[in-house]
Amino acid sequence: MNSPSRTLFLLGGIAVAAALGYAGAASAQSTPKNWSYEIKDGKRVPKGQRVTNPDGSWREEVRQGKCVTIKEKTAAGEYKEIRRCD
Repeated sequence: MNSPSRTLFLLGGIAVAAALGYAGAASAQSTPKNWSYEIKDGKRVPKGQRVTNPDGSWREEVRQGKCVTIKEKTAAGEYKEIRRCD
């Protein structure tokens, strides 16, 4: 290989490595804790106040305007979701 083609080959390899590194770093970032939503599948999903019990059950309340969605899951795995608007 002559010198110009070797230089282009090395620069191309560096560019590909940098692009892959940047894409990996962007996907590893998470939504800051003080934001009211997180991003899942490219969409905003409101964060709720989840309380987890020692037995593995949990309860989460998500407020959207005048409406409240209550999500509960028992230790046995039963899931219940209630939505009410005041």
